[in-house]
Amino acid sequence: MGLAAGFDKDGRAISGLELLGFGAIEVGTVTPRPQAGNPRPRLFRHREAATLENAMGFNNAGAAALARRLIRLEGRSSPLGINLGKNKTTPNEDAAEEYGGLARRFDGMCDYFVVNVSSPNTPGLRDLQTAATVESLLAAVLAETSSPVLLKLSPDLDTGQAIELATGAIATGAAGVILTNTTIDYSLLPTAHRVGGLSGRVLRRRSLELLHAVAPKVFGRGLLVSVGGVDSGPELYRRLRAGAGLVQIYTALAYGGPGVVGHILRGLLECLDRDGVATVGEVVGADLA
Repeated sequence: MGLAAGFDKDGRAISGLELLGFGAIEVGTVTPRPQAGNPRPRLFRHREAATLENAMGFNNAGAAALARRLIRLEGRSSPLGINLGKNKTTPNEDAAEEYGGLARRFDGMCDYFVVNVSSPNTPGLRDLQTAATVESLLAAVLAETSSPVLLKLSPDLDTGQAIELATGAIATGAAGVILTNTTIDYSLLPTAHRVGGLSGRVLRRRSLELLHAVAPKVFGRGLLVSVGGVDSGPELYRRLRAGAGLVQIYTALAYGGPGVVGHILRGLLECLDRDGVATVGEVVGADLA
Protein backbone atom coordinates (compact mmCIF):
# COMPACT_ATOMS: atom_id res chain seq x y z
CA MET A 1 0.00 0.00 0.00
CA GLY A 2 1.38 3.37 -1.03
CA LEU A 3 0.81 7.07 -0.41
CA ALA A 4 -0.81 8.93 -3.28
CA ALA A 5 0.54 12.18 -4.71
CA GLY A 6 -0.65 15.46 -3.25
CA PHE A 7 0.02 14.76 0.42
CA ASP A 8 3.76 15.53 0.30
CA LYS A 9 4.06 17.75 -2.74
CA ASP A 10 7.59 18.98 -1.98
CA GLY A 11 9.20 15.81 -0.62
CA ARG A 12 9.49 17.21 2.90
CA ALA A 13 8.40 14.12 4.85
CA ILE A 14 9.57 11.08 2.89
CA SER A 15 11.60 9.51 5.71
CA GLY A 16 8.85 9.99 8.26
CA LEU A 17 6.18 8.64 5.94
CA GLU A 18 8.24 5.50 5.36
CA LEU A 19 8.18 4.84 9.10
CA LEU A 20 4.37 4.75 9.06
CA GLY A 21 4.49 1.54 7.01
CA PHE A 22 3.89 2.69 3.44
CA GLY A 23 5.25 0.33 0.82
CA ALA A 24 5.71 3.15 -1.70
CA ILE A 25 5.56 6.95 -1.60
CA GLU A 26 4.61 9.32 -4.41
CA VAL A 27 5.59 12.98 -4.09
CA GLY A 28 4.33 15.95 -6.09
CA THR A 29 2.62 17.03 -8.15
CA VAL A 30 5.75 19.01 -9.01
CA THR A 31 5.85 21.70 -11.69
CA PRO A 32 8.93 23.21 -13.37
CA ARG A 33 8.54 26.56 -11.62
CA PRO A 34 7.22 27.34 -8.13
CA GLN A 35 3.48 27.81 -8.08
CA ALA A 36 1.27 29.33 -5.38
CA GLY A 37 -1.82 27.37 -6.32
CA ASN A 38 -5.40 28.57 -6.25
CA PRO A 39 -6.80 31.23 -3.87
CA ARG A 40 -7.86 30.15 -0.39
CA PRO A 41 -10.04 28.63 0.88
CA ARG A 42 -9.17 25.67 -1.33
CA LEU A 43 -9.42 22.62 0.93
CA PHE A 44 -12.61 21.47 2.64
CA ARG A 45 -13.41 18.53 4.89
CA HIS A 46 -16.72 16.68 4.65
CA ARG A 47 -16.39 14.53 7.73
CA GLU A 48 -19.84 12.98 7.51
CA ALA A 49 -18.92 11.54 4.11
CA ALA A 50 -15.26 10.81 4.93
CA THR A 51 -14.44 12.97 1.92
CA LEU A 52 -12.08 15.81 1.08
CA GLU A 53 -12.69 18.52 -1.49
CA ASN A 54 -9.53 20.18 -2.74
CA ALA A 55 -8.86 22.89 -5.27
CA MET A 56 -5.18 23.29 -4.44
CA GLY A 57 -3.96 23.90 -7.99
CA PHE A 58 -0.53 22.22 -7.97
CA ASN A 59 0.78 24.44 -5.16
CA ASN A 60 4.44 23.49 -4.82
CA ALA A 61 7.91 24.97 -4.43
CA GLY A 62 9.00 23.90 -7.90
CA ALA A 63 11.39 21.38 -9.40
CA ALA A 64 14.60 22.92 -8.08
CA ALA A 65 13.43 22.76 -4.46
CA LEU A 66 12.30 19.14 -4.74
CA ALA A 67 15.55 18.16 -6.44
CA ARG A 68 17.58 19.67 -3.60
CA ARG A 69 15.66 17.64 -1.04
CA LEU A 70 15.97 14.40 -2.98
CA ILE A 71 19.72 14.87 -3.37
CA ARG A 72 20.03 15.24 0.41
CA LEU A 73 17.74 12.29 1.15
CA GLU A 74 19.59 9.37 2.72
CA GLY A 75 18.64 5.81 3.52
CA ARG A 76 15.41 5.61 1.51
CA SER A 77 13.94 2.12 1.76
CA SER A 78 10.65 2.39 -0.14
CA PRO A 79 10.03 2.91 -3.86
CA LEU A 80 9.62 6.60 -4.63
CA GLY A 81 7.49 8.06 -7.39
CA ILE A 82 7.41 11.63 -8.68
CA ASN A 83 4.13 12.99 -10.00
CA LEU A 84 4.70 15.44 -12.85
CA GLY A 85 2.54 18.38 -13.91
CA LYS A 86 2.78 21.54 -15.97
CA ASN A 87 2.65 25.09 -14.70
CA LYS A 88 -0.72 26.81 -14.86
CA THR A 89 0.57 29.50 -17.22
CA THR A 90 2.07 27.04 -19.70
CA PRO A 91 -0.06 26.59 -22.84
CA ASN A 92 -1.18 23.03 -23.46
CA GLU A 93 0.75 22.96 -26.73
CA ASP A 94 3.97 23.34 -24.70
CA ALA A 95 3.06 20.72 -22.11
CA ALA A 96 5.21 17.95 -23.60
CA GLU A 97 8.32 20.11 -23.24
CA GLU A 98 7.60 20.69 -19.55
CA TYR A 99 6.82 17.06 -18.72
CA GLY A 100 9.90 15.90 -20.59
CA GLY A 101 12.06 18.52 -18.91
CA LEU A 102 10.92 17.39 -15.48
CA ALA A 103 11.74 13.77 -16.26
CA ARG A 104 15.19 14.83 -17.43
CA ARG A 105 15.79 16.81 -14.24
CA PHE A 106 14.72 14.02 -11.89
CA ASP A 107 16.07 11.07 -13.84
CA GLY A 108 17.88 8.76 -11.42
CA MET A 109 16.30 10.33 -8.33
CA CYS A 110 13.21 8.14 -8.13
CA ASP A 111 11.84 4.73 -9.01
CA TYR A 112 8.98 5.83 -11.26
CA PHE A 113 7.31 8.87 -12.81
CA VAL A 114 3.63 9.73 -13.15
CA VAL A 115 2.25 11.88 -15.95
CA ASN A 116 -0.61 13.75 -14.33
CA VAL A 117 -3.14 15.06 -16.86
CA SER A 118 -6.19 14.44 -14.70
CA SER A 119 -6.24 16.99 -11.89
CA PRO A 120 -9.39 19.12 -12.09
CA ASN A 121 -7.70 22.07 -10.37
CA THR A 122 -5.52 23.44 -13.18
CA PRO A 123 -7.58 25.06 -15.94
CA GLY A 124 -7.35 23.12 -19.19
CA LEU A 125 -5.21 20.30 -17.80
CA ARG A 126 -7.84 17.64 -18.36
CA ASP A 127 -8.01 18.70 -22.01
CA LEU A 128 -4.72 16.82 -22.35
CA GLN A 129 -6.61 13.54 -21.89
CA THR A 130 -6.85 12.70 -25.57
CA ALA A 131 -5.18 9.74 -27.20
CA ALA A 132 -2.86 11.79 -29.39
CA THR A 133 -1.83 14.20 -26.63
CA VAL A 134 -1.24 11.45 -24.07
CA GLU A 135 0.95 9.62 -26.56
CA SER A 136 2.96 12.80 -27.13
CA LEU A 137 3.41 13.49 -23.42
CA LEU A 138 4.42 9.93 -22.63
CA ALA A 139 6.88 9.89 -25.50
CA ALA A 140 8.46 13.11 -24.23
CA VAL A 141 8.93 11.66 -20.74
CA LEU A 142 10.06 8.23 -21.92
CA ALA A 143 12.73 9.87 -24.07
CA GLU A 144 14.31 11.36 -20.93
CA THR A 145 14.36 8.39 -18.56
CA SER A 146 14.69 4.65 -18.32
CA SER A 147 12.53 4.60 -15.18
CA PRO A 148 8.94 3.30 -15.39
CA VAL A 149 6.38 5.92 -16.39
CA LEU A 150 2.72 5.73 -15.36
CA LEU A 151 -0.32 7.68 -16.57
CA LYS A 152 -2.85 8.99 -14.03
CA LEU A 153 -6.43 9.21 -15.28
CA SER A 154 -9.59 11.01 -14.21
CA PRO A 155 -12.62 9.17 -12.80
CA ASP A 156 -14.82 11.51 -14.82
CA LEU A 157 -13.77 10.02 -18.14
CA ASP A 158 -16.27 7.94 -20.03
CA THR A 159 -15.42 4.31 -19.30
CA GLY A 160 -14.67 3.59 -22.93
CA GLN A 161 -12.34 6.59 -23.11
CA ALA A 162 -10.54 5.46 -19.96
CA ILE A 163 -9.96 2.04 -21.49
CA GLU A 164 -8.74 3.63 -24.73
CA LEU A 165 -6.29 5.91 -22.94
CA ALA A 166 -5.04 3.15 -20.65
CA THR A 167 -4.41 0.65 -23.42
CA GLY A 168 -2.94 3.36 -25.63
CA ALA A 169 -0.55 4.37 -22.85
CA ILE A 170 0.69 0.80 -22.49
CA ALA A 171 1.15 0.54 -26.25
CA THR A 172 3.19 3.76 -26.19
CA GLY A 173 5.54 2.36 -23.56
CA ALA A 174 3.99 3.34 -20.24
CA ALA A 175 4.59 0.86 -17.43
CA GLY A 176 1.06 1.24 -16.12
CA VAL A 177 -1.87 3.46 -15.20
CA ILE A 178 -3.21 5.01 -12.00
CA LEU A 179 -6.98 4.91 -11.46
CA THR A 180 -8.01 7.51 -10.38
CA ASN A 181 -7.56 11.18 -9.61
CA THR A 182 -10.26 13.20 -7.82
CA THR A 183 -13.77 13.67 -9.22
CA ILE A 184 -15.86 16.74 -10.01
CA ASP A 185 -19.07 14.73 -10.02
CA TYR A 186 -20.71 16.87 -7.33
CA SER A 187 -23.89 14.82 -7.47
CA LEU A 188 -21.99 12.41 -5.22
CA LEU A 189 -21.92 15.00 -2.43
CA PRO A 190 -24.75 17.56 -2.27
CA THR A 191 -22.86 19.57 0.38
CA ALA A 192 -19.81 20.09 -1.84
CA HIS A 193 -18.57 23.64 -2.38
CA ARG A 194 -18.18 22.75 -6.07
CA VAL A 195 -14.73 24.30 -6.37
CA GLY A 196 -12.39 21.30 -6.47
CA GLY A 197 -12.00 17.57 -6.76
CA LEU A 198 -13.58 15.11 -4.34
CA SER A 199 -11.57 12.29 -2.83
CA GLY A 200 -12.29 9.65 -0.23
CA ARG A 201 -15.38 7.54 0.31
CA VAL A 202 -17.60 9.21 -2.33
CA LEU A 203 -15.01 8.28 -4.97
CA ARG A 204 -14.85 4.60 -3.99
CA ARG A 205 -17.52 3.27 -6.32
CA ARG A 206 -16.27 4.99 -9.49
CA SER A 207 -12.63 4.24 -8.75
CA LEU A 208 -13.37 0.54 -8.34
CA GLU A 209 -15.68 0.58 -11.36
CA LEU A 210 -12.90 1.87 -13.62
CA LEU A 211 -10.44 -0.65 -12.18
CA HIS A 212 -12.86 -3.44 -13.07
CA ALA A 213 -13.26 -2.01 -16.58
CA VAL A 214 -9.58 -1.41 -17.35
CA ALA A 215 -8.03 -4.43 -15.63
CA PRO A 216 -9.07 -7.06 -18.20
CA LYS A 217 -7.35 -4.99 -20.91
CA VAL A 218 -4.18 -4.04 -19.01
CA PHE A 219 -3.50 -6.69 -16.35
CA GLY A 220 -0.37 -8.63 -17.24
CA ARG A 221 0.74 -5.92 -19.66
CA GLY A 222 1.29 -3.12 -17.17
CA LEU A 223 0.94 -2.12 -13.54
CA LEU A 224 -2.48 -1.09 -12.29
CA VAL A 225 -2.51 1.36 -9.39
CA SER A 226 -5.83 1.87 -7.62
CA VAL A 227 -6.62 4.93 -5.48
CA GLY A 228 -9.88 6.43 -4.29
CA GLY A 229 -11.90 5.55 -1.22
CA VAL A 230 -9.55 2.94 0.24
CA ASP A 231 -9.78 3.14 4.04
CA SER A 232 -9.83 -0.46 5.30
CA GLY A 233 -8.12 -3.80 4.93
CA PRO A 234 -11.07 -5.41 3.11
CA GLU A 235 -11.17 -2.52 0.60
CA LEU A 236 -7.43 -2.85 0.00
CA TYR A 237 -7.91 -6.59 -0.44
CA ARG A 238 -10.74 -5.97 -2.94
CA ARG A 239 -8.52 -3.71 -5.08
CA LEU A 240 -5.68 -6.24 -5.10
CA ARG A 241 -7.99 -9.06 -6.16
CA ALA A 242 -9.37 -6.81 -8.92
CA GLY A 243 -5.90 -6.48 -10.44
CA ALA A 244 -4.14 -3.61 -8.67
CA GLY A 245 -0.48 -4.28 -8.01
CA LEU A 246 -0.28 -1.13 -5.90
CA VAL A 247 -3.04 0.56 -3.92
CA GLN A 248 -2.66 4.14 -2.69
CA ILE A 249 -4.37 6.17 0.01
CA TYR A 250 -4.62 9.88 0.78
CA THR A 251 -7.91 10.90 2.38
CA ALA A 252 -7.83 7.93 4.76
CA LEU A 253 -4.57 9.30 6.17
CA ALA A 254 -6.08 12.77 6.59
CA TYR A 255 -8.98 11.41 8.62
CA GLY A 256 -7.40 8.37 10.27
CA GLY A 257 -4.04 9.87 11.17
CA PRO A 258 -0.69 8.04 11.19
CA GLY A 259 -2.16 4.91 12.75
CA VAL A 260 -4.47 4.28 9.81
CA VAL A 261 -1.64 2.71 7.79
CA GLY A 262 -1.09 -0.05 10.31
CA HIS A 263 -4.84 -0.44 10.79
CA ILE A 264 -5.42 -1.02 7.07
CA LEU A 265 -2.47 -3.37 6.73
CA ARG A 266 -3.58 -5.44 9.73
CA GLY A 267 -7.00 -5.66 8.13
CA LEU A 268 -5.39 -6.93 4.95
CA LEU A 269 -3.55 -9.62 6.90
CA GLU A 270 -6.85 -10.71 8.42
CA CYS A 271 -8.31 -11.10 4.93
CA LEU A 272 -5.30 -13.16 3.80
CA ASP A 273 -5.48 -15.38 6.88
CA ARG A 274 -9.23 -15.85 6.46
CA ASP A 275 -8.77 -17.08 2.89
CA GLY A 276 -5.67 -19.15 3.64
CA VAL A 277 -3.41 -17.03 1.43
CA ALA A 278 0.30 -16.93 2.26
CA THR A 279 1.43 -13.86 0.31
CA VAL A 280 -0.12 -10.71 -1.13
CA GLY A 281 1.19 -11.59 -4.57
CA GLU A 282 -1.07 -14.63 -4.71
CA VAL A 283 -4.23 -12.51 -4.67
CA VAL A 284 -3.27 -9.76 -7.13
CA GLY A 285 -5.63 -10.22 -10.06
CA ALA A 286 -7.28 -13.29 -8.51
CA ASP A 287 -10.75 -12.13 -9.56
CA LEU A 288 -9.63 -11.89 -13.19
CA ALA A 289 -8.88 -15.59 -13.47
